[in-house]
Amino acid sequence: MKNINSLGLFDDHFLMEKLTKLGDPLQKLNNYIDWKIFESPLDESYKDEDKDLSKGGRPPFSRLMMFKSLLIQSLYNLSDDQLEYQIVDRASFRRFLGLKKSDKVPDSKTFWVFREQLIDKEIIEGLFKVFNETLDAAGVFANEGKMVDASFVEAPRQRNTREENKHIKETETAPEKWKEKPHKLCQKDIDARWTKKNNSTYYGYKNHVKADVKTKLIEKYKVTDASVHDYLRCYFVVTSNGRIAYRKRRGATTLC
Repeated sequence: MKNINSLGLFDDHFLMEKLTKLGDPLQKLNNYIDWKIFESPLDESYKDEDKDLSKGGRPPFSRLMMFKSLLIQSLYNLSDDQLEYQIVDRASFRRFLGLKKSDKVPDSKTFWVFREQLIDKEIIEGLFKVFNETLDAAGVFANEGKMVDASFVEAPRQRNTREENKHIKETETAPEKWKEKPHKLCQKDIDARWTKKNNSTYYGYKNHVKADVKTKLIEKYKVTDASVHDYLRCYFVVTSNGRIAYRKRRGATTLC
């Protein structure tokens, strides 16, 4: 076939050029943001862990690369497993993260651990705030309007008894007998909740987001358990300076 060519030395370079010409949105972010502004707060929050590295052990992945991976996850609404797969699969993602084909990609568990560490250190919201403010200062957010959306994030369904579920709902703590079996307790999710929407049953959490209509970039977000009513529409409306659009898409609940 005429469109089948042999491998060439500059194939990767030509592929990157093609992606840029087609308007790679991640490459546009690189034009707006000096990523070094995130290195200082990330290094500061991990200074205690860095002291332990002097004793030896495998060096960690670049924290800036890991944070940019979380940005990809947020922008493209990916699970941890899908984040790992898409970085391996997509050249545009690897370029954004500064990864070569030969570089190792963190697995889904590593992404999960890193995100939980940022949450425990109480810096993740600050990092995303700086990200949004930087784009806003560059005029990326045109204030043409905001869209508000809520979607379910399902968790593994728990096989609890009615009494156990009642105890969790009333006390928000694990039943005492679970504490006697630590291995069982670590597999239990006592924060997720059941809910029903359009005759479908869900167990897990709910993401509430407010995003810019033009860029689709998330400006504000909140995560709740799945049973929480979509009251957050009111919160997002009163904190918005632009028009509000209530997004409705297949497979997701909306805030209207």
